[in-house]
Amino acid sequence: MSDVIVQIEGRIGCITLNRPRALNALSLEMVRLLTDALMAWKNEPQVLAVAVRGMGKEGPFGSFCAGGDIRFFHQAAVASDAALAEFFTEEYRLNHLIHTYSKPYIAFMDGIVMGGGMGISQGASVRVVTERTKMAMPETHIGLFPDVGGGYFLSRCPGRLGEYLGLTGQMLSGPQAVAAKLADIALPSGMLEPIWNTLTTSPFENAESVERWVLAQAGAMAPEKLTPQPQMDDVFGLPSIADMLAKLESATDEWSQKTAHVLRHRSPLMLHVVLEQIRRARQMSLADDLRMERDMVHHCFHLRAVKDSETVEGIRALAVDKDHKPQWKPDRVEEVDRAEAARFFVSPWTAEQHPLRDLN
Repeated sequence: MSDVIVQIEGRIGCITLNRPRALNALSLEMVRLLTDALMAWKNEPQVLAVAVRGMGKEGPFGSFCAGGDIRFFHQAAVASDAALAEFFTEEYRLNHLIHTYSKPYIAFMDGIVMGGGMGISQGASVRVVTERTKMAMPETHIGLFPDVGGGYFLSRCPGRLGEYLGLTGQMLSGPQAVAAKLADIALPSGMLEPIWNTLTTSPFENAESVERWVLAQAGAMAPEKLTPQPQMDDVFGLPSIADMLAKLESATDEWSQKTAHVLRHRSPLMLHVVLEQIRRARQMSLADDLRMERDMVHHCFHLRAVKDSETVEGIRALAVDKDHKPQWKPDRVEEVDRAEAARFFVSPWTAEQHPLRDLN
C-alpha cells in the first residue's frame, strides 16, 4: 500500500500519511504524492476542503509525522546523491503550497509532530492537536536548524518563545501548542475519528462551513502557557548564545540549569545559525524565509566537507551509529567563528537561479 493514501470522500479531499513504522517520516516520494493531490484538488469542485492525518501503529491517528527521513539525508549526503537537493526544494515548495492553499486545509496533529511534520501542518487553516500531541522542532539536536518554514512560524510565537523552541527543541503538549500559537484547537483524541467521519459524510454547503464546524467543537482543552514565560523572554531575548548561557549558568533555579544543560549538548555552530535565522525571519515573508532556509540547508551539507558537516555528524550520532555522542566542531559555543555562522546566510545562487525563485 502507498505511503500516502489519497481519496475524495464526500466533499473532503482526504490524505493519510501511511508509514506508521517510521512515524510517517517524509520521503521524497511522499512529498511528491502530497503535492500532486493538493494540485489536483485546487480546481476540483467536489473538494471543498482537505483533511490530513497520520496512520498510527493501531490504526488512523496516534501519530502524525516525525519529520523528514533523516537516514536518507545521511545516505544521500555521503553518496553525493542529487535526490537530497531535490527533497529540500520540493518539500519547501509543498510547505509554501499549504500555507497559500486556496481551500481550507485541516491538519489533525495527533501524536508526534516534529520537523517536516510541522512543515505540512503549520500552514493549515485549522490545526487540531490532542492530549497525545508531542510537538517540537528538535533540529539543533542533529546539527540542523528548524527548517520547513520554521524561521517564519517560530518567530511569530509570543515573546521570545520562538528562540527558546528553536534553540532547545523543547517539546510541547497539545494545550501548550495552542498557547504558543502553533495550533488552533486542542481536542480529546477520542473525538478525532468521529470528527473525520462526520467531515467525510456531511453535505457541507461551502468551504467556510467546514472550517467553522471543526473550530466549533465542544470539549476543547484550555490553552496552557509555557512557564516561566517572563524568564524565558528575558534569557532568549539576549543578543547572543554566549550571553544566554552566561545568564542561565549563573542562575540556580531548576529551569535555568536544565536549559543550560540542553544548550550545551546542541551543535554550538548551529545554535548561532538558528538564533540569526529566527531573528531575520521575524521581518520576512514566508517565501523569503523559505528561500533563506533553502540556502541554509545547502550550506548544512556543503559548507564543509561531508565528513566535517555538523548535520551529517549529528544524524550519524543519533540515527546511524546511535552512540549519541556527536563530535561538534567546535564543541563550545564560545569558540564558534562568527564568520562561519554568517556564511549560512550567503546564497549559493543568484536571485534568478534560486530553486525557489518563483515562490511569492
